[in-house]
Amino acid sequence: MRKIMTLLFVGLLTISMNAQEKQVTETVIDPNAPVFEFETDVIDYGKIELNADGLRVFKFKNVGKSPLVISRIQSSCGCTVPKKPTDPIMPGASGEIEVKYATNRQGGFSKMITVYSNASEPTKKLRIKGIVLKPESPVEKAKSTVSSK
Repeated sequence: MRKIMTLLFVGLLTISMNAQEKQVTETVIDPNAPVFEFETDVIDYGKIELNADGLRVFKFKNVGKSPLVISRIQSSCGCTVPKKPTDPIMPGASGEIEVKYATNRQGGFSKMITVYSNASEPTKKLRIKGIVLKPESPVEKAKSTVSSK
């Protein structure tokens, strides 16, 4: 009786473990879907002055076979403001996504912008990075009057 109960327990345990496995589903990609082709996925501001112009542009082209519609664009923080195209981008046409970073904050930055669209890749990650420099002090340091003699 004990052997039967042990076999039954092991059998139920095995069945429950197999039920826990995730099913791998393949996503079917529409061959007629629009396709993003960005000139670059990362814009490097480099070293810029405090309160400098923080506007940059991601340029892209729709290399797919149907119109590309960007539904929304989300940035990783409020200091980065993206602006999406309002009209659909037709096949073979180019478009731009404007990104404005608030350069009133000193130091390095690296921010993500997520683009949601009807493209074959429905979410696209873009990144901006750079360093906002400290303003130089207008006061010059005076030379020390202490002699080393």
